[in-house]
Amino acid sequence: MSDATLMAGIPATNLTLYHRIRFLVGDPCAIIEVPKGASREAILIIRDIEMDRAKKNARADRVTCPADWAPPSGLSGDRETATAQAVAECLRRSGVTRVRSDRTLPLSFVDEVRKAGIPLDYDPTMGVMERRAKDAQEVELLRSAQHATEQAIEMACRTIARAKARADGVLLHEGSPLTSERVRTMLDLFLLERGYMNPPSIVACGKDGGDCHDHGHGELRTGEPIIVDVFPKHKASLYNGDCTRTVVHGTPTPELARMHKVVCEAKAAAIAAVRPGATGEQVHEATMEVMRRYGFERGLPTPTSPETYTSLQHGTGHAIGLDVHEPPLLDKGGPALIVGDALTVEPGLYSKKWGGVRVEDMVVVTPTGCTNLNTLHEGLNWD
Repeated sequence: MSDATLMAGIPATNLTLYHRIRFLVGDPCAIIEVPKGASREAILIIRDIEMDRAKKNARADRVTCPADWAPPSGLSGDRETATAQAVAECLRRSGVTRVRSDRTLPLSFVDEVRKAGIPLDYDPTMGVMERRAKDAQEVELLRSAQHATEQAIEMACRTIARAKARADGVLLHEGSPLTSERVRTMLDLFLLERGYMNPPSIVACGKDGGDCHDHGHGELRTGEPIIVDVFPKHKASLYNGDCTRTVVHGTPTPELARMHKVVCEAKAAAIAAVRPGATGEQVHEATMEVMRRYGFERGLPTPTSPETYTSLQHGTGHAIGLDVHEPPLLDKGGPALIVGDALTVEPGLYSKKWGGVRVEDMVVVTPTGCTNLNTLHEGLNWD
């Protein structure tokens, strides 16, 4: 018998394993698929106290614990090592002569399998394509996460737009200066109440926004662009939202209005290019065609660049799901898209002088193109 597959680790942190078994635990476990007649059997090895729940909820044909596969020498007192020893014994008893695994397999499992004399092959695509092709349930979980993300962004942008401007241009909210840190806290609390964990959001005003990944700090000011980028994870489903909008308190300058127009046009062109078989590079090129038409290129400023140098500093987007950043990229070298790919489309323009403008939606590839999961307006005015 040969050609078994193995995934192992802790599902709470190894999201490829979690995606395979759809059962969330914080202890080591493993899923082994072995040939059984004309089909295959998926054997889950998991901690004994989790077995009853796993039998009801995990995607496995048979649920076992390490003690069921104890080798003659016994099991280690370390849970991960014991699980790895049980995996090796399960493979041996099943007559497996070769096993294939993915990029997330811990070395503890590699070591035990090899000590058992079973060759182990690395498959760089294993688990990746399965996670890319989102099923209907996953799409709805992403849609729900994106909806909550949009609500949070709308709250933040309206708070900024409706603030009072002090004589020196600093924005005031409820009598105190409105800062990036205050808005981030508001976003954290808003999303916590809705069941989301929220990594530090980007609330980047003015020159802070001129660096595409500067999270922003200090007082927010009228007349300057403020990038609000929020990417929370739902605690129950583990699926992520990711959305960006840009807000200007007061009237945008002509240069900001032009930058925003170009970014929105580039986003529309990129979304129109998303379809099965199109490559991530082709989608990115659709963004760049618009950028170049208006005189903008991709690239970081150099020490000799003028303060007015304005460019796209990153690719067009990335896939999203259980992680905020997943394969494939919408960038140079990006591979062909498949039905079910969930993607962010987020062109931006950044300048040390003018600040930054970015607008981001999430789309899902369909057989005929893509579906946009966003409904939030993309303008600079949020009064």
